[in-house]
Amino acid sequence: MIFLLTLAINSFAIWLAAEWITGIDLYTPGETTTENVLFIVAIGAIFTLINMLIKPVIKLLSLPLIIITLGLFLLVINAFMLLLTEWITSYLDFGLIIAGFGAAFWGGLLIAVVNLVLGMIVPDRA
Repeated sequence: MIFLLTLAINSFAIWLAAEWITGIDLYTPGETTTENVLFIVAIGAIFTLINMLIKPVIKLLSLPLIIITLGLFLLVINAFMLLLTEWITSYLDFGLIIAGFGAAFWGGLLIAVVNLVLGMIVPDRA
């Protein structure tokens, strides 16, 4: 259940980032809205898996930088997780297209804010 909630929130946040951030686009070859939503959910699933498996290791390894920057380095980690999602989905028929690190940074910030707000609205994940 936690994975499904996280997947739904991340999928919505990625879609919102693609709509609001210049330099982030979604490539969904679907012909109908339902197909496009399924492609966005697939991108969200890849992003969610990256955040569940790779992000904790990166946070542990970069702990000194996180402490020195008082947590601001977490925004850079979020940007790299978004860029990693773009790289993985570039081998598929659908995916993210990110123009550069700046777009990834702002996209990661927006995704973090959306996760924070929707995480407070959605019932406790325990």
